[in-house]
Amino acid sequence: MKTVILIRHAKSSWDEGVSDVERSLNARGLSDAPLMGERLSRRLAGAEQSLDALISSSAKRAAQTSRLLAHSLSFPEQSIEWRNELYLAAPHTMQDVIRCLPDEVNTAALVAHNPGITELAEKLTGDHFGNMPTCSMVTIEFPVNHWLDAGSWADFVDFDYPKAK
Repeated sequence: MKTVILIRHAKSSWDEGVSDVERSLNARGLSDAPLMGERLSRRLAGAEQSLDALISSSAKRAAQTSRLLAHSLSFPEQSIEWRNELYLAAPHTMQDVIRCLPDEVNTAALVAHNPGITELAEKLTGDHFGNMPTCSMVTIEFPVNHWLDAGSWADFVDFDYPKAK
């Protein structure tokens, strides 16, 4: 079994004169990311799982989200894998990243952007999430032993977002 947590970056600012890729998190994003990291940490511990890989878009808001999540999860920040192709990626691009994970990774988190992250979650689970809120997480499982075999569907495990609890 291989587990993926699909994460939309936390809430960002809309400052004038800043390019989209350079937008940073706003105050809500800076508080939501650690909150969601703590929730994910508890959920993983309860399932006797650990995060083996954290792959993130290199856009500033996704990078900030990933660093805050890593801190909450006690995941080494230097182990975050930065991927330029995840910036505004289409679902098939994210699936390619997932399928290229090394098999020793059992649980991975992917931090990316809408609309692609929501489209991927819906495509893989067959569920309707509408528009994944910022800093939301959809956890899915592929019933496979090798990431290369991760197909076009997965089992839905959990959907969480900052205002959910």
